[in-house]
Amino acid sequence: MRGERDLRTLLHGLRPELRPGRYVYVTLPGGDVPRSVTPVVTVSEQEGLTLVVQEAQAVAAGLDHHFVAGWITLRVHSALEAVGLTAAVSLALTDAGISCNVVAGFHHDHLFVPYARAAEAVQVLEALAAESG
Repeated sequence: MRGERDLRTLLHGLRPELRPGRYVYVTLPGGDVPRSVTPVVTVSEQEGLTLVVQEAQAVAAGLDHHFVAGWITLRVHSALEAVGLTAAVSLALTDAGISCNVVAGFHHDHLFVPYARAAEAVQVLEALAAESG
């Protein structure tokens, strides 16, 4: 199934879903992921391996972690070539004073926002979708 490219259609169909749990960023200079940790995001950088993991897993593994986040999945199936979705979502969250880290999967975009403001971020995104219809 091909992803959607039309920005208005994408925005109208956002369907943001707040996933349960608290997620944190971890960096591993050596790149060795403990067996007890199941990353939801992995990014290989020159400085080391960045992971986004459940906070409880990071704590249990004794990993230094940063930025406690809520994980929001935009349920619309966006094409990787789509133009403007990240900018529109970021602008709406910026206007609400909510920071956002975006990760694009093949089927969906995923947002990591401050945990304490995750429900508010979903409301902002739902309003954006309603305005775009």
